[in-house]
Amino acid sequence: MKYTHLPNTDIKVSKICLGTMTWGNQNTEAEGHEQMDYALAQGVNFFDVAELYPVPANAETYGDTERIIGTWFKKTNNREKVVLATKIAGAGDYTAHIRKDGFSKRAILEAVDNSLQRLQTDYIDLYQLHWPERGVNCFGVRDYPYQYSTKEAENHLEILETLNACVKAGKIRQVGLSNETPWGTMQYLQTAKEHQLPRMVTIQNSYSLIHRAYEYGMSEVSLRENIGLLAYSPLAFGVLSGKYIGGKKPSDARVTLFPNYNRYSSKESEKAVIAYQKIAEKHGLSLVELSLAFVNQLPFVTSNIIGATKMNQLKENINSIHIELSKDILAEINAIHRIMPNPAP
Repeated sequence: MKYTHLPNTDIKVSKICLGTMTWGNQNTEAEGHEQMDYALAQGVNFFDVAELYPVPANAETYGDTERIIGTWFKKTNNREKVVLATKIAGAGDYTAHIRKDGFSKRAILEAVDNSLQRLQTDYIDLYQLHWPERGVNCFGVRDYPYQYSTKEAENHLEILETLNACVKAGKIRQVGLSNETPWGTMQYLQTAKEHQLPRMVTIQNSYSLIHRAYEYGMSEVSLRENIGLLAYSPLAFGVLSGKYIGGKKPSDARVTLFPNYNRYSSKESEKAVIAYQKIAEKHGLSLVELSLAFVNQLPFVTSNIIGATKMNQLKENINSIHIELSKDILAEINAIHRIMPNPAP
């Protein structure tokens, strides 16, 4: 395994992060425990979860993934071996069953305590805001939704003050963002600097071979402000495994089970996937290995969040850390990107 640190901290994390959002839906508790056992044995010390997991989120399963991690901690006593990240859900119709007051002081304090209880721990290493309260272009929205984005922006100062109270109480160690924009990220960083409050150390946004929009603005923020990307969906809901090419619908695959998870499944995306698959085959790699290795070695990536429903998938995903892409392979990838840039939103 390869390691780095959460930016501006002494917290050492693996370059591969174990994603967990299928546990409690596509995966059982026992399978989640098996994945954590295997990942930790391979040197993966960084796990990511969220209060609303598993997905698709609903009132019946809300919090179940955190509970699965909690029972594993209790069974194994491995809490001190893991850097644990979780998230508070943003406001919106999607999370109306959780709470209606977004990132208010009350909501954050309640969410932190509830996550701690489910996780059976007394601290969270990295606590993230899952998505902004204001309207932004994330979760498959390609362009800025100015037509209906009239809601006022978050109260950055109040949010950071509340998170600071949690830090002082020993409940969280570091804070981060998710699904944020350059403007929102800089607002948090500037507010933290002006008021001597906790600084956001990471941002968890989507990034893959077919969705490289992070490079437009956010990558510069990452490098100049030292806020690391935790790349999620590096395989684009499995699209970059190639298993959906030609209209295939594996019975137990995520996009087959949940057809509304189609943000990476356009015809343009399939053309790009086929092109990247040819590059992988030319160089004796699987498409999964090519896709993950590309993300692993980007200079603004702190960790690459992989997720799997089967152990063979998990093993291949983790093994990608040992693959280095040559300059020639990177040139071939970027040649495709110039022709078909960001076919998935």
